[in-house]
Amino acid sequence: MNEMLTITTDAGQAQAYLTRPDDRRRPGVLMFMDAIGVRDRTKQMADRIASWGYVVLLPHVFYREGTVEDLAPGLDLTDPDQRAEFGKISGPRVARYTPELSNPDTAVWLDELARHASTPVGAVGFCMGARLAIRAAALRPEDVAAVAGFHGAKLVEEGAEDSPHLLLPRTRAAYLFGHADQDALNDAEAIAELEQSLEAAGLSATSAIYPNAPHGFTMSDTSSYQEAGAERAFAELEPFLARALQG
Repeated sequence: MNEMLTITTDAGQAQAYLTRPDDRRRPGVLMFMDAIGVRDRTKQMADRIASWGYVVLLPHVFYREGTVEDLAPGLDLTDPDQRAEFGKISGPRVARYTPELSNPDTAVWLDELARHASTPVGAVGFCMGARLAIRAAALRPEDVAAVAGFHGAKLVEEGAEDSPHLLLPRTRAAYLFGHADQDALNDAEAIAELEQSLEAAGLSATSAIYPNAPHGFTMSDTSSYQEAGAERAFAELEPFLARALQG
């Protein structure tokens, strides 16, 4: 069962993909998209998570800049050159989505998910979505019991008072991270600092660097896809969510 919803926020109307295995009230998962956006691949990923027994909400976070259809890449992202070209568009779009915009949105997404699912919930993010998932756990620590991030981008931002890793002490969630090897957006030094912050906050966490995996390794519709990394991510995510949300 799946449908596209229209959710009202203070800034306008946002599309979101809701998917679930049936009409039963089940644990919820808020899935944050990557910089490319809501599309067939991310819907397939949401469906896969839902098949494990969850209600999954995948919001189009860039709704202020256009609809899902308006912002569709229109390029062959499996071609490295075209993928790089699209990065010139998506990068500034990500930069514009600041915490001042994302935090109020996330509160709305969590409220919407609570209409369809039981709490506490999980937050799962890919690329920039990993950062948003941590912010969700800091925003609603009583509601978000699990956070998973894969090929996360800029989880540690030196000099930024609102860097995601600095928000960890505000959270109560368990954490799972699968990092891309040699990721310019999340290098080894940043990963080490993230892990130190998780430990200092006394949080349950698993953090691993996936070998030879490029940034974006879960996205099969791009040139960054690595099947081994993607399948490992899902293989680790399923039992992680089960422990945190289903007991």
